[in-house]
Amino acid sequence: MALLDTVLDRSVIGGYSRLGFAIRSRTWNQPAPGSMVGRTVVVTGATSGIGSAAAARIAALGGSPILVGRNPDRAEGVRASILQTQPSAVVGIELGDVSDLSEVRDLANRLTERGVDGIVHNAGVMPPERTESADGHEMSLATHVLGPVLLTELLAPQLASAGDARVVFMSSGGMYTAALPSDDLEYRSGDYRGARAYARSKRVQVALLPILADRWADAGVTVSGMHPGWVDTPGVADSLPGFRRVTGPLLRSAQEGADTAVWLLSTEPTPPSGLFWHDRAPRPTHYFGGSDDGLAEVWREVATACGIAETKAAQS
Repeated sequence: MALLDTVLDRSVIGGYSRLGFAIRSRTWNQPAPGSMVGRTVVVTGATSGIGSAAAARIAALGGSPILVGRNPDRAEGVRASILQTQPSAVVGIELGDVSDLSEVRDLANRLTERGVDGIVHNAGVMPPERTESADGHEMSLATHVLGPVLLTELLAPQLASAGDARVVFMSSGGMYTAALPSDDLEYRSGDYRGARAYARSKRVQVALLPILADRWADAGVTVSGMHPGWVDTPGVADSLPGFRRVTGPLLRSAQEGADTAVWLLSTEPTPPSGLFWHDRAPRPTHYFGGSDDGLAEVWREVATACGIAETKAAQS
């Protein structure tokens, strides 16, 4: 089975499609009912797709998801949908744009008052042309890296008090196609392409996992990255319609895409920190050689943009 799993993973089509999920999931144990009772988990980008599916599964396991999104009507719709099947669930809503660092700070203050045991950093964007966040950062970088890093940093003291806190970065298999953009983190040069910006920022997410795992280890926070495979979501339909037309029959459901994130939050024993996962197994961060040269400079720029100390020692 291990050999088959590796073959599926390296073939991409086999591993990332619904076929890979169907084959692998035959050997999985499902999380025990009630395995997330007493745990409150923030899910960003929770108003559709993988985020809403993750929130629904957290509630089904007895947890209390907090839906973070920008559209109040869509957030209320997701909450209502969850309560239809889980009427006793406690489902919170917090509005905010994770690309806007001032809004992230406000969000962190509100979440600290609620108490949080975990975070799924799922919010995603793929703008067709280069746009900047309210703070002047390239939008993919701001949404996928800066906002999530800052939010977790601000919540780290509260997460420490929760015990066994777990943070999951929803990355993408597309990051395998991108090198670490250490010389142009903000994508200011060259022809801008939304899919390329997306892959670059997801590469940064994954490259930073060991640094972030070490940074928040003293707070008892387990940091994981994962990619969901090819999933049929509104984001794919809007941003990659050609890809969706070609791969439509192979695409996973949002529930299948969310599976590993919820498993990382609920499985026992606690998974090791700092790894990159797909379909409940750790995966290499590079397929064909490659390296993350320049990571120290990337982290320096990220920390500076977030307004946080670069080194753990200085932070403490």
